[in-house]
Amino acid sequence: MKRELTYCVIGAGNGGIAMAGYLAMMGYRVNLYNRTPARISSLMKERTIYLEGEINGCGVLNKVTDNMEEAISDVDIIMVTIPAIGHYNVAGSMAPYLRDNQIIILNPGRTGGALEVYEILLREGKQDKIIVAEAQTFIYACRSMEFNRAHIFKSKREVTLAAIPATRTDYVLGLINEAYPQFIPAKDVLETSINNYGAIFHPAPTLLNSGHIERCAPFEYYIEGITPSIGNFLEKLDKERMELGRMLQIKTLSAVEWLEETYAAKGETIFEAIQNNSAYRGLQAPQGLDIRYIYEDVPYGLVPMESIAHTLGIKTPAITSIIDIAQLMTNRDFREEGRSANRLGLGGLSVAEMHMLARQGTVVRKELEEVV
Repeated sequence: MKRELTYCVIGAGNGGIAMAGYLAMMGYRVNLYNRTPARISSLMKERTIYLEGEINGCGVLNKVTDNMEEAISDVDIIMVTIPAIGHYNVAGSMAPYLRDNQIIILNPGRTGGALEVYEILLREGKQDKIIVAEAQTFIYACRSMEFNRAHIFKSKREVTLAAIPATRTDYVLGLINEAYPQFIPAKDVLETSINNYGAIFHPAPTLLNSGHIERCAPFEYYIEGITPSIGNFLEKLDKERMELGRMLQIKTLSAVEWLEETYAAKGETIFEAIQNNSAYRGLQAPQGLDIRYIYEDVPYGLVPMESIAHTLGIKTPAITSIIDIAQLMTNRDFREEGRSANRLGLGGLSVAEMHMLARQGTVVRKELEEVV
């Protein structure tokens, strides 16, 4: 049975607690890793996670640890749920302890996560032995209520997933679909990366509501925070993302189409679809601006979109404006910190070569073959 599969969930945040609890509730052996022991100290003593909301029940974890080797050395599938800002470092931390045929799944990869992790494993000489995959978005809308309790507001109906190389995507899905039948195949990781809707729905509404958020004024982030005018701006962001997708020759859904497909939330505009999305009701705005909606979604969502677009000669005025505002407000250089096309191994590649890297894990240029 597939329940003989063993999992490790990396990260004990909102998503990690929900995913680890669900997998354990489903009968899988699950290890939970978190870099800082303070966050998981209570779970180390009492390894039960309770779920409420759309999913109700509890799951008992096999192991809770801050030791990476202990966490991953004996598992089949590693579900990474930490923010994208940590993907680079966690890949380096995992590399010495990875064994052949393990699968790493980024939940989600944001823009270029799997490519970044794959580049690290390439340097470590392990790219041929490990499968790296990424989900297009996180499967739950959820919040961790306590150290051992998560509220799952809604599970997404479909989430695309792709592996590097893309020829292993169906293999990965065949293993995890018993636990998560919602995962469906994408063409390759370029498709999952460009269909990063967090980059559309997170930074701009946060920055445009920054006064309320910085004062810690309570309001529902999506339902109240995305007004008609903010929704209009999100449409422009999304149009630029779609243009990049068309240039890369990948399947893209507009944000409005994605909301209907994922949540059955219908509307002619982003604003209307958001108002009709029951999954977003009750989700409160963050308190303060030191949050992943800026420090993750700008450098690891919008920056790589802008960088890849500019590599292909596409202008992105709306995306560029949000990056600029975020940098001016935070005094951070997100373009320097974040994922550039070069950092992802895409610099100087044609569209065909980008897909070759995503599908085969390598780029073979004919002119180089002729020289050899």
